[in-house]
Amino acid sequence: MSRVAKKPITLAKGVELNVADGKITLKGPKGTLSIAKPDNVGVAVENGQALLTPANDESIALTGTLRAILSNMATGVSEGFTRKLELVGVGYRAAVEGNNLNLSLGFSHPVVFTAPAGITISTPSQTEILISGADKQLIGEVAAKIRAYRKPEPYKGKGIRYAGEKIIMKEAKKA
Repeated sequence: MSRVAKKPITLAKGVELNVADGKITLKGPKGTLSIAKPDNVGVAVENGQALLTPANDESIALTGTLRAILSNMATGVSEGFTRKLELVGVGYRAAVEGNNLNLSLGFSHPVVFTAPAGITISTPSQTEILISGADKQLIGEVAAKIRAYRKPEPYKGKGIRYAGEKIIMKEAKKA
């Protein structure tokens, strides 16, 4: 069996895992997340740990995948996740007004992005964007959508990039 699938998921204090009606639901201080439960994977909670067991040999890979997803969900409802974006370029700015993120990215118009439910967007400075919430997958999706408005270009590196992302710069044309 997969080593990932064998490893138990440790549930933090205040996190509840319930299996009912074909759904697995995790509830914690940061919110509630749920996922559909596959028929060929068993889920049991014992002593503050969740154990997953495959029904047959063909569902071992699915069990490992579900275990990784549930582990991320347990971390999300207890601690939460954060993703940081940086704006690089002259005149590139970000500001939050309510649930909307206003971006000034060198276009003739401002770009307005509305945060989905469960996601909090903040701007500690004009060139930094913090995306936080309980759902790791949704945070990554929101960060990718915001980055897609102005991806870093390879000549000067201007655009929206993930914090710590290295941009491979191309050499300029020589005369």
